[in-house]
Formats: sequence, structure tokens, C-alpha cells
Amino acid sequence: MRISMPLQYAGDPKASVDRVVELERAGLDTVWVAEAYGFDSPTLMGYIAARTETVAIGSAILPMYTRTPTLIAMTAAGLDDLSGGRAVLGLGASGPQVVEGFHGVPYTRPLARTRETIEICRRVWAREDRLTHDGSVFQIPLPPEKGTGLGKPLKIINHPRRPDIPVHVASLGVKNVAMTAEIADGWLPHLFIPEKADLVWGEALAEGRAKRDPSLGGLEITAGGLLAIGEDEDTRKLLDLVRPMIALYVGGMGAKGKNFYNTVARRYGYEEAAERIQDLYLDGRKDEAAAAVPEEFVELTNLVGPESYVRERVEAFRAAGVTQLNVTPVGGDPAALVGKVKDWLS
Repeated sequence: MRISMPLQYAGDPKASVDRVVELERAGLDTVWVAEAYGFDSPTLMGYIAARTETVAIGSAILPMYTRTPTLIAMTAAGLDDLSGGRAVLGLGASGPQVVEGFHGVPYTRPLARTRETIEICRRVWAREDRLTHDGSVFQIPLPPEKGTGLGKPLKIINHPRRPDIPVHVASLGVKNVAMTAEIADGWLPHLFIPEKADLVWGEALAEGRAKRDPSLGGLEITAGGLLAIGEDEDTRKLLDLVRPMIALYVGGMGAKGKNFYNTVARRYGYEEAAERIQDLYLDGRKDEAAAAVPEEFVELTNLVGPESYVRERVEAFRAAGVTQLNVTPVGGDPAALVGKVKDWLS
């Protein structure tokens, strides 16, 4: 089991990278750089590559609708070369509100788009022949009847450092998780409760793994939450920091009947709470929505409490198949916290 950390959407990017440099020395294995509708992630990832030496640098997530598959492949290959082979491509479909509302692109066929994007990326990196692809979403080169007719197959000019840059997919829906387990190197679930994960995703993961090419190896799973160790009440109160985030995702990331995170909360068994959180959030009562997040939901998606309890949480994530513990250290010296957990995982 390895240890990773997500960088947040907002804040001072340079200060965030200073922290990554410090945590790298403490044993951090991977840093995940988010992209929503703020700064783009590849710019910051390149800066991290220049400031660090060993930490893997992953996008989490790079929204697929905002870029062509070949641009995604070029971006990952460029970062992988500059970082000395430390790139991890984290992909996701995002959601209709962001894709259509911010980018003005139709949110259509997310599963087919994901599968074809991964296939195209791997073909670009392999550089075995000029790129062609005849899929249901992408046709490369573009057929003459859809363009000028002047397109021709091309091969990436540079020689990628690795033909097998790891591809991780952020997925929550049953079909998407099954596809992730079939074709991706890793899975990036959000709001992950290890004790309930098998109930929600067990069948989908088994279905995908049954079709998985053995050459891919085992499916990596990256999940975790807030990390804080302490016996006092102030440590426990740190859990309140994630309530607004959970409320945002369960309540505000989508519309009624079209919110993937709300669906997951319901499948965990929090049907009434999920409905109340969404109603309050969409009504503009965000503080009340945060307060409506069940205590158990907050506790089980994070690692906060006395050392013995946090170690139990780590083992719960391990037992659920998590191969990389993704933590946000708070309430103390971040480097010391990461170093302590790293020692546990060794």
C-alpha cells in the first residue's frame, strides 16, 4: 500500500507545490492534481515535475470532454518525459453541469468516450504505426464527409518515454466501474466507504476483472480522506471540515435524478439523508445541507481520531482493496503525519 495526496482546486498553487516538495521528503508516493472549472491541471503538473524528483504526478481528474484523445495522450507523454517517467493519467467524464455549462460541449456517451480515449492514448504512446481509429465516438483521421477530406494518419513526432503510462479512471456508476476494472490500470472512486464498497461496487468490479487482460496486472485503487491523529475533541472537530465538501457533491454536483454522488450515497444506505442534503443544497441552504450529512458518513470516509483508530481505518481501506491511501493531512505537521502513515504501510 502506497500513500498519495490530492491538491485542491483553489488556493495558492505555488504554496501547494511547496507542500508537495516537503511531503515528498516524508515519503509521499503520488500527488493528484484536480481540475474542475478553475486553473487547468497540466500546467501545475509540469511545475510539480520541475520541483520534485520522485513523487508520481497524476491528474485527478482530467475531464475528457475538454480535450481530444490525442491531445490527452500528447499531454501525458510530455509530462512523463519531463518528469522522468512519473506521470499518471487520471481521467473522468466530469458531469453535464460542468461539461455543458462551462465548456459548451454535449455530454454524450461517457462510457464509449472513456473506452475509446484510453484505447487511442495507448496507441499514440506505443507509436507502432500512424494513428487510426474507427470508433462510435471518434474517427481518426476524420472521414472526408465530416471535414475537408484532407486529413491523413499521423504518428506522434516525439518518442514517448513509456508506452504504458498508467491510466486511472474516476468512475462511480456500475457500468463505468465495470469498464474501469476491465481496461484501466487504476480506479479513483470518490466518497469511498471501505465497509460498504463491496455492497455498492463488488459485482461491477468482479464483472470487469473477469474480462481484464492479464497483462494489465491487478487493478490499483486509490481512496482515502482527511487524515488527522489526536485524542482530543479538537481533532474530532476537524471532521467538520469535510461536511461542506460532502454536501457539495451529494447535494450540488448535478440536478435531481442526475447526480452520481447522490446516487452513491443512496446506495450506501443513506437514502433519506441524501435526499434531504440535495433538497437543502439546491434550495441555497448550504450550511444546513452540510449539517445534514450523517455522522457515520463523515467518519467512515475519513481517517480522523486517536492513533489506534486511524490505524484501524487504514486497515479497513486495505481490506477493501485500496492499494494507494489518498490522504489530506490536517491538524498538525503534514510531513510528520504522512511520514507516520508511510511507516505503517511499509
